[in-house]
Amino acid sequence: MDTGGLEQSGTRGSDSIRFGPSLHGIERAEIYLSTCAFEPHRHDTYAIGITTAGVQTFHYRGSRRICLPGQLHVLHPDEAHDGAAGTDRGFGYRILYIPPELVRDALSGRALPFVANPIQQLVPAAQLIAYLLADIDEPINELSSADIAVAVADGLVALSGQPDRQKAAIDTRAVELAREYLAAHAREQTSASSLEKVAGTDRFTIARHFRWAYGTSPDRYRTLRRLLLVRASIESGQPLAQAASEAGFAD
Repeated sequence: MDTGGLEQSGTRGSDSIRFGPSLHGIERAEIYLSTCAFEPHRHDTYAIGITTAGVQTFHYRGSRRICLPGQLHVLHPDEAHDGAAGTDRGFGYRILYIPPELVRDALSGRALPFVANPIQQLVPAAQLIAYLLADIDEPINELSSADIAVAVADGLVALSGQPDRQKAAIDTRAVELAREYLAAHAREQTSASSLEKVAGTDRFTIARHFRWAYGTSPDRYRTLRRLLLVRASIESGQPLAQAASEAGFAD
C-alpha cells in the first residue's frame, strides 16, 4: 500500500484511516480510499467489515469480489486478500478485527466457523456483527469485549451454515446474580473476572444468557444504571461534573 497520501484521519475525498479504542486484540477502524490500494496481505485475526460508501473490490480465495454499501465482508484468519476502489470515486468502510482465540472461547472451544461466501447481505445473523461497527469510538472494556466476542461467534456460526446448536435454557440464577451485582455496583468498573465469580460461570455464558434474558449486554445494563444515578443527582441539584464523577462516568 502506498501510504504517502494516507492520513490518520481525514475528510471524504482524501485517503484516511481512523482507529477506535481497542482491547484484548479487538480493533476497529474506519477507512476511506480513493488513490491508495492494499497489496495482497493476510491477518491472523478475523477481519469483518461493512462498506459505507462507494464500491469495494478485493481478490479472495481465487475470485474477485465486489462489496457494495450496506454489505458485510467476512475474511477468515490467514486468508490472502487485497483491496481497492471499484470506481474512481473511492470507497469507505468500517472494519472489526478480532482474534480467533476469542471467537473460539466464546464457542466453548468449538472449531472456528468458516464463512465460505465473504460477501453477506445484512440478514439478521450479519446484523449482529454490523451493530458492533455502528460506533467505532465506543470504549471497549472487559465486559463489552466478551459481548463482542459472543456476537461475532454466534453471527459467524449462523453465516457459516453450520447446524444451529439447540438454544440452551437461560441460566436464570447466573444472570440474575450478575444483574443484581451490576445494579448494586454501577459506579464501579466491574471486571469480567469479578462478574464470573459472582455468577459462577464464564464471561461468555454471562454475555450470551444476559442478552437472552434482558435484551441487552451486561456492560450496557451497567451504563443505564449509571445514567439513572446521574439523573437523580442532577435533579437534586448537584453540579454536572460532580454527578458524572460520582456515578462512575469519570475517573
